[in-house]
Amino acid sequence: MIFPNVPQVKYEGPESRNPFAFKFYDPDKVISGKTMRAHLKFAMAWWHNLTAGGTDMFGRATIDKSFGGTTPMEIAKARADAGFEFMRKLGIDYFCFHDLDLIAEADTLEAQNRQLDEIAAYIKGKMDATGIKCLWGTTNLTNNPRFMNGAGSSNSADVFARAAANVKKTLDIMYLFTQGGENSYTGGFVFWGGREGYETLWNTDMALERDNVARLMHLAVDYARKIGFNGQFYIEPKPKEPMKHQYDYDAETAIGFLRKYGLDGDFKLNIEANHATLAGHTFRHELRVAADNNMLGSIDANTGDPHLGWDTDEFAYNVYDTTECMYEVLRAGGFGWGGLNFDAKNRRPSNTYEDMFHGFILSMDAFALGLINAVKIWDDGRVGVLSPEGHAERYGSWNSGIGLAIRSGKATLESLSDYALKQGEPQLPGSGRQEYIQNVINQVTFG
Repeated sequence: MIFPNVPQVKYEGPESRNPFAFKFYDPDKVISGKTMRAHLKFAMAWWHNLTAGGTDMFGRATIDKSFGGTTPMEIAKARADAGFEFMRKLGIDYFCFHDLDLIAEADTLEAQNRQLDEIAAYIKGKMDATGIKCLWGTTNLTNNPRFMNGAGSSNSADVFARAAANVKKTLDIMYLFTQGGENSYTGGFVFWGGREGYETLWNTDMALERDNVARLMHLAVDYARKIGFNGQFYIEPKPKEPMKHQYDYDAETAIGFLRKYGLDGDFKLNIEANHATLAGHTFRHELRVAADNNMLGSIDANTGDPHLGWDTDEFAYNVYDTTECMYEVLRAGGFGWGGLNFDAKNRRPSNTYEDMFHGFILSMDAFALGLINAVKIWDDGRVGVLSPEGHAERYGSWNSGIGLAIRSGKATLESLSDYALKQGEPQLPGSGRQEYIQNVINQVTFG
């Protein structure tokens, strides 16, 4: 046992003082027709939880994540042991990974593939024994110096080919993970374009680079379907860091990219809260854009610090944010193949194994509260984009008369001009009642 000081974490209610208990996340509680577990679909991020040791740009690691292993493969297997014990104790059903979370990068591609095959088989055995599934996998195309100018967007065709080889191996692993007879399921693959961008346009053929990123994605989809992996593909928008400008800047940009290159049939978006703020948007804005375009796939559940200008990947704790998130998920009809992946890491001074659990308990409870509040707001009916009262009052002019004519395509510029001349100066639009709405949100949430 790797975490002997941590018991099985169970729901004990908001009055509990037990630090290893859920106060709000009751996985079997039915709310709005589904259990909390089914609504939330929590997933563990292999990279932050099992490999991140507290390093930052100013300092070394503060916690040892080798979990007793000594050789690279022993460490890889010890991390798998730790991860499955961790997920079982928290009742988490899914995990996500990068290929190079699972092993240390090898000196050659051949050696790396052999090691990935070995650890993937080891993890698959644990999946079969526990019923825990892989929500999605991705490929680390950022850390190695060969990817300093990107992977799909690299100026080197040889680097592009190496990126394709790495993506192929990750897809092979995802195919392995999703097979199991009656236990087969559909997972996903994420393209996180961490270096798919540029530092300066003076030396960048942006059109060629974007075309090549799309080519890599098409190649990945073609190969996946060829081997029988029918999972969902995702793009994860991020505007900057490490590149000055990245081609998947935000949800609108990523959707436009997918549609331009004919990838929108296979791809949806994996929205991260911290990336939304780096793009100058709210988390909710990015979720709404994705959902309105039928592109909301999965969520990297974290938060950023508004006083810091980089991707801090903190555990989500702000219940207003989680409420808005879960309202948008409910509005979109819930998750399909996606879920809530905790792409979050403990703060550097939180350097014990117990702190790993505290971070997840914090965010699992925060999203459970968000779900409870979102359903209450939805059922209350006074506010929100689906509220009959609020929507009819604010947008009622579009349901009859000239508004309906515009929406149905019957109006022309000439007919609208004639209407405006006959009507005279239009009245001011009705009040948005923002302060009233915000007060209702507080009343429903805390009343």
